[in-house]
Amino acid sequence: MSDSPSESTVTPQAHVAEQRQRACVLAQALRQELQKVLIGQTDVIDDVLTALIAGGHVLLEGVPGLGKTLLVRALARCFGGDFARIQFTPDLMPSDVTGHAIYDRQSEQFKLRKGPLFTNLLLADEINRAPAKTQAALLEAMQERQVTLEGHALPITQPFMVLATQNPIEQEGTYPLPEAELDRFMLKLRMDYPDAEQELEMVRQVTRSTRADMLDVHAPRIVLQAKDVLALQRIASELPLDGQVLAYAVQLARATRTWPGLSLGAGPRASIALARGARARALLRGGEFVLPDDVKGCALAVLRHRVRLAPELDIEGLSVDQVLRQLLDQVPAPRT
Repeated sequence: MSDSPSESTVTPQAHVAEQRQRACVLAQALRQELQKVLIGQTDVIDDVLTALIAGGHVLLEGVPGLGKTLLVRALARCFGGDFARIQFTPDLMPSDVTGHAIYDRQSEQFKLRKGPLFTNLLLADEINRAPAKTQAALLEAMQERQVTLEGHALPITQPFMVLATQNPIEQEGTYPLPEAELDRFMLKLRMDYPDAEQELEMVRQVTRSTRADMLDVHAPRIVLQAKDVLALQRIASELPLDGQVLAYAVQLARATRTWPGLSLGAGPRASIALARGARARALLRGGEFVLPDDVKGCALAVLRHRVRLAPELDIEGLSVDQVLRQLLDQVPAPRT
């Protein structure tokens, strides 16, 4: 009986450590399954998992044919959640996204028909091909996890994640996303062409597939359920975040507001996203606490769509990422 007090103090810590370890194993299993499907995009996969664990939304930009849609379908398959896809087109109406009321002749009443927005994982494909009014139909759902139809606030089942794809804005027939909507995406990711070796392996696997020009998305196995994703989000949110590391995250966001070469800085949502993203990255790598490198690792994806390049630098051919990398190199990170 004499050692029972120490037992009572150690047990909760051991329980937390065990939960954290199990969460890390689940996250690693999810990463491995996605890597089977999407070849040569390890950074994109890690960033998408970061957003999933942090409970955020993702805007994925890249030219057609790089596997953006394939990644989202594979992710939905891996965690056994509900999946819906909306193909954004210039004639898409907001009610096609959120749902609408229809008149039932038998009951002589209006009934609400929920739209594809009511799902766990929503693929908003080529979101910048629809006008701003239709894009705005996502705003309430992304921020408040609910949709208001005919005056009724209908909750969306958790977990809920919007993963929107867009082609580069220079392409014909695209509309820029409103800043209010951009700010609600936790991360903006850029998917680049694979290197020669990765493309060779991709072609080898695709040409072996029974499907014409794509890998079989049914190949991934279900490694966790929707409730497990919620558990991952909870465990990540409880990871220790030192005050100095938190201050570093806020300092990065605030630095964009006065940084030379940026005409528009990031708002407070960026500070929040940096802290949430850092915790998710720490869990992905199996860490027991958040490091400054976890903050820095997600900073580009958090900030690039929340800032605007000064016109003179744009004319010189500099990119937002180049300016942000200079900022990340010059803002000192805590050493202890």
